[in-house]
Amino acid sequence: MNKLSSIQRAYIAGFLDADGSIYVKLTKNITYKYQYQVAPYIVFYQSQQSKKSLQEIQKMTGVGYIRKRNDGIEEYIIGDINSIREFLRVVSKFLIYKENQAKLMLEILNLKEKVKSSLDFLALCRLIDQFQQLNYSKKRIILAETVEITLKEKGFLTP
Repeated sequence: MNKLSSIQRAYIAGFLDADGSIYVKLTKNITYKYQYQVAPYIVFYQSQQSKKSLQEIQKMTGVGYIRKRNDGIEEYIIGDINSIREFLRVVSKFLIYKENQAKLMLEILNLKEKVKSSLDFLALCRLIDQFQQLNYSKKRIILAETVEITLKEKGFLTP
């Protein structure tokens, strides 16, 4: 990604500002220590008729994958933590509308690496909840409050 020109970086950032999303979701996963998986994503959206632009961006960045949804939408998804970090390092100075989401994503990724206890994990979940104010997600059902209840039930937190 270092080989991207300033024009390419600005183009990708503008595309993300207009037709993309930066978010982190929590998903229930009992194989994880605290019963939840932290899943960060950067996603670009286009109709399947316009998927060529997503293919071009993926070719430029060299990361992520493209997925066809059942509703006629094509998605270019970056979900690997190292790729997300590198992507944001390269394009974030060109972001306008998603600048706060990019900063919050990096803060979450940094905090995720430092989780050593259930209290640390809960603090991470509270930070993830802040995406609700920045994005227009109405489907978010697992919040820090939900995680806190589970952590208490499983004995990770004392009431």
